[in-house]
Amino acid sequence: MDAAFSAEQEEIRRTLRDLLAQRCGPDEVKAAVRTPAGHDTALWAVLAEQLGLPGLALPEAYGGVGCAVADLAVVGEELGRVLAPSPLFATAVLAAPLVLALGTGEQRAALLPRIAAGELTATLAVPGAGLATALGLVGDNRGDWAGGGRAGGVQARIRDGRWRLYGQAEQVLDGHSAGLLVVAAHAGGFARSRTRLFLVREGAPGMARTRRTSLDETRAQARVELRDVRAELLGDDDGDVPGVLAAVGDAAATVLAAEAVGAAERALERTLDHVRRREQFGRPIGSFQAVKHRLAEVYVQVQAARSAVSYAAWAAGARAAGTEGPGAERAGGLALAQGLDALRLAASETVQLHGGIGFTWEHEAHLYFKRAAGDELLFGPPHRLRSRAADGAGLFGAEGVGAPGR
Repeated sequence: MDAAFSAEQEEIRRTLRDLLAQRCGPDEVKAAVRTPAGHDTALWAVLAEQLGLPGLALPEAYGGVGCAVADLAVVGEELGRVLAPSPLFATAVLAAPLVLALGTGEQRAALLPRIAAGELTATLAVPGAGLATALGLVGDNRGDWAGGGRAGGVQARIRDGRWRLYGQAEQVLDGHSAGLLVVAAHAGGFARSRTRLFLVREGAPGMARTRRTSLDETRAQARVELRDVRAELLGDDDGDVPGVLAAVGDAAATVLAAEAVGAAERALERTLDHVRRREQFGRPIGSFQAVKHRLAEVYVQVQAARSAVSYAAWAAGARAAGTEGPGAERAGGLALAQGLDALRLAASETVQLHGGIGFTWEHEAHLYFKRAAGDELLFGPPHRLRSRAADGAGLFGAEGVGAPGR
């Protein structure tokens, strides 16, 4: 196994880091999240038109570059370093792979080239607050999380020969601004109930979208209400929707873990710079043994998370090539658990070691802490990610380690 990043991937890293250093400082981030779009539209145009990031992992046949999850992980790490608000994750990591895997030939040809060019942003909308469950990160996604035929969730019915959606999704990433929504809905009644995915275009009659106040402003969320909204079935009835969602979830977890590593590393760098300059009792506070120990622990956690991301990115590529080994399908969730732990620790120490200024609104330390807490609420928490991986490996089942009689 070679989990090292290639020369091309390192070049992507350098190019993106230089661009973000010029266009995405703390003040620019705070200004961008307060715009109606929730991100810097000029920066998004550069990322899409000059760097081609929305189409990075899409096939060349649809205007993409044809890269792997490892390349998206490199991009995620650099965006995570500066906490750049961007529709890239929702569009390129969540929605586009679903269209690619399940869409008909016509749907792919109509949507993917526009996504790759940055003309169309997209997102995944799931009922309630069940994004992590829908992606198979914290539990089995073959259950009734889409509604189960009961009140609540999102229901899909055929009326006058067309699909109609009814219901509500509470935590839709970039849902207030996305041009295309891939909506998970319950269809088929009680006898043949199943979860299906539907396409809803921007401006569809009966759809109301409201941007929510979220803990982490750099990851915009919206409430999407669907009242007799006309929708288009994504693909056909033969698609394995839970299986595809779980595969997309593992890749998304890898990218999220890379974002967390980038954010944690940058928080550590800023803290190191501060403790070298801040003096107490006539000497830099970074020279005190207690401070050294705390920062050393952060460094170890960040490097462990980086290793986990490298393996998860490699495993995703091996899985795509059909050469993965046992446990590769759970690598993304485990990497995300490690990344979230590292970011939580790094952000907490950043706030603490900056002293009073670390608690202020004007300082950027709170942005990293909120990213850590926000991602845990959306995609975790880490102990559930690890529990899901353990269940998948059968560690505590009849055949697992620790089963009765062993």
